[in-house]
Amino acid sequence: MNDAKSSGSARMYKIRLELARSPGAPQGSPGDGYEFYAPLDDARHIDLDGWKEHKALCFVHRLEDNVTVERGILAHRPGGTGGATWAFDYDYTADGDEEPGFRFDTHAFQVGQYVSIRDHDGELQTYRVANVTHA
Repeated sequence: MNDAKSSGSARMYKIRLELARSPGAPQGSPGDGYEFYAPLDDARHIDLDGWKEHKALCFVHRLEDNVTVERGILAHRPGGTGGATWAFDYDYTADGDEEPGFRFDTHAFQVGQYVSIRDHDGELQTYRVANVTHA
């Protein structure tokens, strides 16, 4: 887990993830994925201290055909490998609707990298980091 204290260099970023090639989408699907906001450190890892300070700004849009179909927040939950899990939470008053990111605590969110998210159906889907811009 990225437990390092923020050096004050974390900045808010808008990150776009697009569905990567898979058996169900042999060419990938750029219109399906996520756009979310998170503080990233200099190595482009999610910055926990930055998230604690700015979590009200850390929201997510789940996209289908480039249309927002769900809105939620980037949540940090206890448990998982490394002691905690980052997840997209669409109803923070209820349990069970979260979409956890696989090892989001160790991934660098840089264009061209791949990350995985467990969707509502429990399927692990792979996404390509398509864009990272200062928010």
